[in-house]
Amino acid sequence: MGFVKLERQDHIGIVTIDRPEALNALNSQVLTDLDGILDQVEADDTLYAVILTGAGRSFVAGADIAEMKDFSSSDGKRFGVRGGSIFLKLEHLSKPVIAAVNGFALGGGCELAMACDIRLASEKAKFGQPEVGLGITPGFGGTQRLPRIVGVSKAMELILTAKVIKAEEAKEIGLVSAVYPPEELMDRAMELAQAICANAQIAVRESKRCIRMGMQADIHTASAFEAEAFGVTCGTADKDEGMGAFLEKRSEKHFVNR
Repeated sequence: MGFVKLERQDHIGIVTIDRPEALNALNSQVLTDLDGILDQVEADDTLYAVILTGAGRSFVAGADIAEMKDFSSSDGKRFGVRGGSIFLKLEHLSKPVIAAVNGFALGGGCELAMACDIRLASEKAKFGQPEVGLGITPGFGGTQRLPRIVGVSKAMELILTAKVIKAEEAKEIGLVSAVYPPEELMDRAMELAQAICANAQIAVRESKRCIRMGMQADIHTASAFEAEAFGVTCGTADKDEGMGAFLEKRSEKHFVNR
């Protein structure tokens, strides 16, 4: 894939948006490449967790304005539907996805990070939805995910003012979990991914599914999702191994993902 790279380190997939000459801006080809990589990741049972990052000094600086400037209303809607569907695919990937935000995460880049499950940031990262300053709205889920993550009032402020914030403020409002020096970011993301990989993967995936589905449902429906997932995991060999290790007071576990 030309603009999106997939590397493997043990059970961790590292997906890199690789269009540094354009600060990794999302054009139609980048979206197509990302879509294909997500299909590869989903189909690879040897991958347990994913780290998503950007090449160079940017995570993703936004959607490609050079491509969008001549859009008609129908062109814009098609582009939004296309990008939105790919970001939904990312959000609902069965494997947990960690965004390692190394630089600019603006517009579509902020939306891409928000579609990931966990966000870590470099001290140099900057976040924002500056679309209204360009005469458009966020188009890849920004108006929906940002208020779910940081609350309606803060999301309104950020989107309606087109304000760009630094990594520390992003942490303060809950947009990212942690901020690290640039040289430590990928190491910390790898440590987090390894911690996820060390656990029972059926339980990890069922837990992610419950969180994602539950965030869109009422508490009664969401509780039913959780009870179903709990039942699924209770029928696994990994439950027997995990509980056996606890009762035997041994730290070593041998999960088999069954």
